[in-house]
Amino acid sequence: MLDTSDLDRWIGVPLTGGDIVEEIHVNDIRRWAQGMQNPYPLHHDRKWAKESRFGDIVAAPSFTVNTTWGHGAEPSVQGIVPGTHMLFGGDEWWFYGPRIRSGDVIRCEKMLFDYVQKETAFAGPTVFSRGDTTYVNQKGQLVAKQRSTSIRYLAEEAAKRVAQDQGVDPEWTDEQIHQIDEEKMDYYKSYLDLGHDRRLIVSVGEKLQRRPIGPHTTQTFTTEWRSCLFTVWSATNYDYIGTESTTEKAGWLPEMTKDFEGGQIDPARTDGLYLGPSRGHTQTRYAKMIGMPRGYGYGASMGAWMLDYVSNWGGEWADIQHANLKYRAPALTGDVTYLDGEVIAVDFDRQNNRPLVTLRISMTDQLGTVMAVGDVETLLPSETAPEQE
Repeated sequence: MLDTSDLDRWIGVPLTGGDIVEEIHVNDIRRWAQGMQNPYPLHHDRKWAKESRFGDIVAAPSFTVNTTWGHGAEPSVQGIVPGTHMLFGGDEWWFYGPRIRSGDVIRCEKMLFDYVQKETAFAGPTVFSRGDTTYVNQKGQLVAKQRSTSIRYLAEEAAKRVAQDQGVDPEWTDEQIHQIDEEKMDYYKSYLDLGHDRRLIVSVGEKLQRRPIGPHTTQTFTTEWRSCLFTVWSATNYDYIGTESTTEKAGWLPEMTKDFEGGQIDPARTDGLYLGPSRGHTQTRYAKMIGMPRGYGYGASMGAWMLDYVSNWGGEWADIQHANLKYRAPALTGDVTYLDGEVIAVDFDRQNNRPLVTLRISMTDQLGTVMAVGDVETLLPSETAPEQE
């Protein structure tokens, strides 16, 4: 069993700090869409966006996680457990209406919610801890709440259990790559066909157009990382008022620890990707050290892909209300990720006077391995509703 005694003192303790110091810029929104490989034009094309219900570029709901340090997972990684590493286990989201735009300033409230320890085949004794991040804009409006699950485990034990036959990237023929690219284009066309129209008619059992992403590479994982605002030098306020987060000293291996003293001279030493806990995403040597067979993707990106998938399908007039996303296996270099969705319920939300649709989303790789699953509830527009924004 892991010693979790230090976690107990953090449950319910408010955390401050870790906020992005500048207001959101339109290019931050564009860079996120680019990093998540999501060319939905509302999030990057000003001409298209000006004809939308919003009248200008707005961020995708998935962008919310990009307005704080550490993908919103910080509150779920409180308390010291020596020799451990961390993976994302899932995210539950509640969205309250306001969309993030250029000029917005987002501030967050955070705390460790709870934790439980279980035995896993992946790494033996493993702690699943949940933490809450609440996102508020400069108007005092509640934007969203995220309940992030962190998986904390002994890196040494996980490294012993790595399947050696997974250490090599799969190879794709030119014909296969061409087919994947054609599938991507078919997906992009599916939401462009909706354009600025309202999605009004859906039925239980309706299938969403499949979305492929990949093959994943060191370059795509690096592009994802660099779309995160907290990876920009001096972009984040680390001044904690009244409390001190333990995320950066939660018991990481020495090889996965940032150099904050050196970082006062060279900020790259606190980057995380070059030196620190995220280097395993793009460097196989460090991936194997923490129990991954090769370079692997980010849980935050998996969550973004799922939210974007639903948001793109619903179109500009739909509004995601709630999502419960569970991550089961990471994206690995060389793999292709496939998203599939199905409408599983159609109800009517009397409070908003709009249809409420529940979609079941699954994420798999080319071998059929389940990477993530989740249900997402989204409000569709009412046919007679006035302009909503």
